[in-house]
Amino acid sequence: MEEVILVDERDNELGVMEKLKAHKLGLLHRALSIFVFNDKKELLLQQRAADKYHSANLWSNTCCSHPRPNELPQDAANRRLMEEMGMQCELHYKFNFVYNATLENKLIEHELDYVFVGTTNVLPAINRAEVSNWRYVSLDNLTYEINTTPELFTEWFKICFSTYYAQIFAL
Repeated sequence: MEEVILVDERDNELGVMEKLKAHKLGLLHRALSIFVFNDKKELLLQQRAADKYHSANLWSNTCCSHPRPNELPQDAANRRLMEEMGMQCELHYKFNFVYNATLENKLIEHELDYVFVGTTNVLPAINRAEVSNWRYVSLDNLTYEINTTPELFTEWFKICFSTYYAQIFAL
């Protein structure tokens, strides 16, 4: 059973809860988002696996997850990048933000999301249980795609991309 760390808006820990239950109740919990670029400044996107309980088959940033209880966000980011994408690179913490998004199946993503950025030319070796596909995309093309076909992207990625573009992509 996967648990998430419940927090307040100042990131003070309030306890832990089973991940699906936290998403059903819409309780604020700690999360992380990773953005990996190549030397061409293209962003590595992942397409979520078809068996994911929410946002299946949607395109998103390189990796998204939750720290485990007693795990630092930086350590969780490195662990999940390896577990999902089969790759490592030096990740730099950029900022965190709180968002709230309603998903399918009456689920709510209410997360305090830590954002990490890294650069590598290593190609991913994806975990098919987590990721069905991947691709690199230029920021201009990605902006066009999100504006013209927003339904193909996860809610948190669209929020993070549009709101924090300058902070994330300041390489």
